[in-house]
Amino acid sequence: MAEEWSEHQPIYVQLHDRIVERILDGDLAEGEALPSVRQVAARLRINPLTVSKGYQMLVDEGVVEKRRGRGMYVAAGARETLRARERERFLREEWPAIRARMRRLGLDPALMLEEGEREGDDHGR
Repeated sequence: MAEEWSEHQPIYVQLHDRIVERILDGDLAEGEALPSVRQVAARLRINPLTVSKGYQMLVDEGVVEKRRGRGMYVAAGARETLRARERERFLREEWPAIRARMRRLGLDPALMLEEGEREGDDHGR
């Protein structure tokens, strides 16, 4: 079955972002091979050139490496590189809006974190 794609962003960018998420979540480990372009294109029912473009973005960022005749592999240090980049992006782009909304709603970040930790403890029981 084909996955759903947003109309607001090119598919190759969305594919790139999904692979980044899988690396950050630990679903794709360093040194692990990515599925071939043809496999991904067939499974997702998208053009192989679209997959190649998404993969090339990852190569350009140093997150994935090409091994001639063998395919694409998650590069050593990719997860930490992505974490650092995503933290920076979050703090620059997302956190200011979250902080402003919390202020408008009168939410105390420390109390929210404390509540979140309590809920996490409850779920672990």
